[in-house]
Amino acid sequence: MVYISFVKKIYIESLGCAKNQVDSEILLSYADDEGFERTQVPQDADIIVVNTCGFIESAKTESINTFFSFRSAFPEKKIIFAGCLAQRYWGILDLDEADAIFGNHDLGAFPKVLKAIEKGNKQIVLAPEYPDPDSERDERKYNLSFPRSAFLKISEGCNHRCNYCAIPIIRGGLRSRPFDAVMNEARRLVKSGIYEINIIAQDLGAYGTDWGEGERFCDLIESLSKIEGAFVLRMLYIHPDTFPEKLIDIVKASNGKILPYFDIPFQHADHKVLLGMKRTGSREIYVDLIKKIRASLPDAVIRSTLMLGFPGEGREEFEELLRFVKEAQLDWMGSFLYSREEDTPAYLMRNQKEHNKAHKIAAKWQEELEAVQSEITSRRLLSFVGKKYLALVEENIEGEDLSIARIYSQAPEVDGATVIMGSDMKPGDVVEVGIRSVRGLDLEAIKIRNVL
Repeated sequence: MVYISFVKKIYIESLGCAKNQVDSEILLSYADDEGFERTQVPQDADIIVVNTCGFIESAKTESINTFFSFRSAFPEKKIIFAGCLAQRYWGILDLDEADAIFGNHDLGAFPKVLKAIEKGNKQIVLAPEYPDPDSERDERKYNLSFPRSAFLKISEGCNHRCNYCAIPIIRGGLRSRPFDAVMNEARRLVKSGIYEINIIAQDLGAYGTDWGEGERFCDLIESLSKIEGAFVLRMLYIHPDTFPEKLIDIVKASNGKILPYFDIPFQHADHKVLLGMKRTGSREIYVDLIKKIRASLPDAVIRSTLMLGFPGEGREEFEELLRFVKEAQLDWMGSFLYSREEDTPAYLMRNQKEHNKAHKIAAKWQEELEAVQSEITSRRLLSFVGKKYLALVEENIEGEDLSIARIYSQAPEVDGATVIMGSDMKPGDVVEVGIRSVRGLDLEAIKIRNVL
């Protein structure tokens, strides 16, 4: 007699930020516990999970469109509408096309959703509150990043309450993960061969402030840098108004273990606009912070995100932002247009008609701003030419003797890449390269030797 075993398969489409990616990796781990095997081909899946983003209007639209594209392509499959958008609107979401709606506070409840779907239950809606931090799962069986690179989430939510931001609505207030849990997860990542640990949170600098006073993040990053092994730490997202200046000395003392890469989302530089956002900075304050970082760390790379079109921004305020960009000489910059999000304080600052008008003007300013920044980034990239760096190989180009990689100045997904000429490289290799030219927003290099 021949026995045929059927393997249950699950596919996940992870949208939005790196924090969402970590959630997707945890969901896949829970699914693995329930006997599901991950597939990267949705047509092979028994269950499809769309892990949505609900931060701004464009992200919400992408999430809805992605869900319906899967529903249209696979009408017979079970599809779970999960993540931030599900969490934000689970109580009022009219989505009969979904087999389940699952929020992202208690990921440990995911097996309940899977079991209910397997029993044939329809329209499961589950959005339980956060569990105790000590009971949350932090062991991931899957890594959705490129080989030997991983994200490490150290906290959830945010207490800053910027007037435009929906994150506290979706993720709640700050919930720092236990210190030992973060350390243990980092050790597991290093032991598994991870070379680049990208530390993420809504604001890294706020880590531990929900427990009381003290620069807990500085203590954490210093402790992480002392873990034995060949790896580097990259810090992503540090709020400029509470930037711990002690961090600069810690990075300097780490001898390269902590990469001198600072992702600081300034959002704007005009003091009046920043006050409207419920932020306290100014062009002068932010430029001074950048100068302090670079004075101590000449090789520091600074990335930021800037918002255009916020209520109260006129041409004069935009000119102040332009002046900041020219003075700051940011290495990398991303920009986006203000999204009028319901339930945020900024939503009531103007009506939809006024918003639409301001949005059109801001879109033109965005083009002007990005043109200025593009020239700055191109100039700053020239400083890498003629020097040697360690690069993490992400992928090989089929049929070519070259690979795509990143050096310390390039964070995953958001910055340019380093194109390495040479062979005998594979994804996950750490190689020493010599930078020989700038190609657009990328660097071109030759391989010198294999390192790790």
